[in-house]
Amino acid sequence: MKQSEMLIPTLKENPADAEIKSHQLLVRAGYIRQIASGVYSFLPVGRRILRKVENVVREEMEKIGAHEMMMPALQPSELWKESGRWNTFGSELMRIHDRSDREFALGATHEEVITSIVRDEVKSYKRLPLTVFQIQNKFRDEARPRFGLLRGREFLMKDAYSFHASYESLDLTYQKMFDAYSRIFKRLGLNFRAVIADSGAMGGKDTHEFMVLSEVGEDVIAYSDTSRYAANVEMAPVITTYPASAEEPKEMKKTATPNQKTMKEVADFLGHDLDKGLKSIMFKVDEKLVMAVTRGDHEVNDVKLKNLYSASMVELASAEETETVMGTGFGSLGPVNVPKEVEVVADLAVESLVNVSCGANEEGSHYLNVTPGKDFQVSQYADLRFIKEGDPSPDGEGFIQFARGIEVGHVFKLGTFYAENMNAMFLDDQGKNQTMVMGSYGIGVSRTLAALVEQYHDDRGITWPANMAPYQVHLLSLNPKKDEQRELADQLYDQLLDAGIEVLYDDRKERAGVKFADSDLIGIPLRITVGKRASESIVEMKERMSEDKSDLEASKVIDYVEEMYSR
Repeated sequence: MKQSEMLIPTLKENPADAEIKSHQLLVRAGYIRQIASGVYSFLPVGRRILRKVENVVREEMEKIGAHEMMMPALQPSELWKESGRWNTFGSELMRIHDRSDREFALGATHEEVITSIVRDEVKSYKRLPLTVFQIQNKFRDEARPRFGLLRGREFLMKDAYSFHASYESLDLTYQKMFDAYSRIFKRLGLNFRAVIADSGAMGGKDTHEFMVLSEVGEDVIAYSDTSRYAANVEMAPVITTYPASAEEPKEMKKTATPNQKTMKEVADFLGHDLDKGLKSIMFKVDEKLVMAVTRGDHEVNDVKLKNLYSASMVELASAEETETVMGTGFGSLGPVNVPKEVEVVADLAVESLVNVSCGANEEGSHYLNVTPGKDFQVSQYADLRFIKEGDPSPDGEGFIQFARGIEVGHVFKLGTFYAENMNAMFLDDQGKNQTMVMGSYGIGVSRTLAALVEQYHDDRGITWPANMAPYQVHLLSLNPKKDEQRELADQLYDQLLDAGIEVLYDDRKERAGVKFADSDLIGIPLRITVGKRASESIVEMKERMSEDKSDLEASKVIDYVEEMYSR
């Protein structure tokens, strides 16, 4: 393609609202442009990258027997109400009304639509298992779109769905999909980890996220320093054991703690370490009020709390709700003398504590010498806290370290959640009605593009891996006004195209410095420069990731390029 005929609007400066490298560089290099907050257009070179990611995904999906289809982005609310997610998915679901006031959603995901199709079309076990996928734009009403393509309101996604007659069949497809995802991200050249994850609003269980390691990632990964164990920090179980204290319980007493609100402030005021205090937080678990208690140096993990109750929703109780029931604000909450309508649960670390402090449910007051079982009762002890760096790895090998990651893929075993709610049945080999078992598998195609840039860039621009670059060669004619340079560059351009090599030909009437800067910014792996030695049929070769330059006879350029891309 000739650059003079293309829309590649490069910029010298970073956009004012771009906080991370992928956002800055994709805008500066002319790959994307923002249309509204969290909504982007992909310009021609950006679309080429998306297509390359899509092609890798398609190839690996088809290898495991998944078949591509296309479903509507506009989905009737009735389907979401059948599954029960119309009210539980949350405010991210974009809801609209047509001129007849009928409710629709812009597709954030397609479990409901595909389940409705398969339940109507597949009636026998002989048609199962069945796996389909699509690559389509999705919509989510993000409260705070940020980080460019990493958190947007509209994004490109590959979603796949599998239907089975048994859980054993689901297990087989899940493993095939897991392996296919691993191959996809390896082919794309990404440094990633597959981590144990929470299914969230998707439903189901047994899920893994595929995380690209990056300091700008919004998710924290807990991984073992000696084994392959890795999990989203919210899903990592704590296997630390807590020996019983040898202290004798003392008599509980109340003390004033004026203006001390945080655990650190209270601990410093009372003169003890954080682990000698209790942290009490009020949650609404579905409609039930629950006080979750941890050690002062630990944090309540709301995902573990949700799983403990098999709840649909867990959220912090409001200040008003807490004040009404407990008679005090957040800073003075504690598990002593809690009203009957509030259930108290505690982390396993709490059970062995003796003579600790806690809020007295009275503004500006705390109890000292509090001991569980003696001074307050707990309905159940469970693993309720976030794992910490240095804790034993849940697989028993090594200790936990943290890293940040960008989620680019997620695989779920949905089980029968959607099939039961939406009556997706089939006849088994005995002629009896059975409920279908489902899996769901997603890849954020546009997020993957951003994740690539986060891992492949330097201070001059993007440094695409060879198989993902928009073009294989960036051909520069430094001075097209000179006949010998223009003619040699034109000749090379035709030869490269005839050899099946993807080439971007910078034939613009721009200064050499502008062309070099744009070439580095766009990030194509190999630059061929036609300059002062054109009359000798000599060109300059430079790989993007090297500072070395070399002169080469024009007749040997095709062999050089083919050899480079066969490494």
